[in-house]
Amino acid sequence: MIVVGSGIAGLTTAVLLAESGRRVRVWAREPAERTTSAVAGGLWWPYRIEPEPLVGAWALESLTVYEELADRPEETGVRLVDGVHHGAQLDELGPWAGRVPGLRAVAEGLAARLPVIDMPVHLAWLRQRLAEAGGTVEVREVTDLAAVPAPVVVNCTGLGARSLVPDPAVRPVRGQLVVVENPGVTSWFTSVDHASAASAYFIPQPGRLLLGGTAEEDDWSLEPDPATAEAIVARCAAVRPELADARVLAHRVGLRPAREAVRLERQPLPDGRVLVHNYGHGGAGVTVAWGCAREAAGLAYRTA
Repeated sequence: MIVVGSGIAGLTTAVLLAESGRRVRVWAREPAERTTSAVAGGLWWPYRIEPEPLVGAWALESLTVYEELADRPEETGVRLVDGVHHGAQLDELGPWAGRVPGLRAVAEGLAARLPVIDMPVHLAWLRQRLAEAGGTVEVREVTDLAAVPAPVVVNCTGLGARSLVPDPAVRPVRGQLVVVENPGVTSWFTSVDHASAASAYFIPQPGRLLLGGTAEEDDWSLEPDPATAEAIVARCAAVRPELADARVLAHRVGLRPAREAVRLERQPLPDGRVLVHNYGHGGAGVTVAWGCAREAAGLAYRTA
């Protein structure tokens, strides 16, 4: 089998396939550390992803995995961290929310202890886990999925699926982050207006604090915008004033692969081979990674 794409969706799917005894190769245009997944904030929470009934199940399955991985944070990059979703209400969420341990209403919104994933560490750990299961990762550009030489091809190309499938329903939602020295913030915070392209959130990661963010639809620019960065810091400093003076370490931009619904399905090819699609996870690729990977692997098993 060949999995195309080395972001969180591709690597988790490849790991499950390899650990089931399949011979798996990952082909990717760029290494994992240069994917959109690598710049994700890493907080587990369904965000800008549909359809909600399926997303809830995928997210909860992934939550269970992350809770287990949090026992080894230095190795896996997964920690459980307390925080608040400012302004959020339980009755605005799907049934999945009632199954999130400890999720509760507080004066500010909803509080919970949730997984926060240090993405560079986690992606490296996934790649090592894949190698230990006998899988390989190769930097190879794919221009035609039907030409990939394997009886089963799993398409985890994210935004790349727009041109590769081609699927014009996949669109970018640009996210910009500011990475700063952490002045002592130990909890995460989000305040998101889904009707706005701007939001305020901060997520503590080892050795740094991630400040966000934006959700700019159909914006393909990967260049950090200085004015946007300044506005992000200002919004976060309105919540935690000490952030106004935090030293900036880096700027990051990622393009979320948005779609009206995640595409997770099996597509027979005319020559008898099979494509399994697993893309379109919007702003929640990390959140649903393991649930979607198990379903994608199941679709691939049926053909192997």
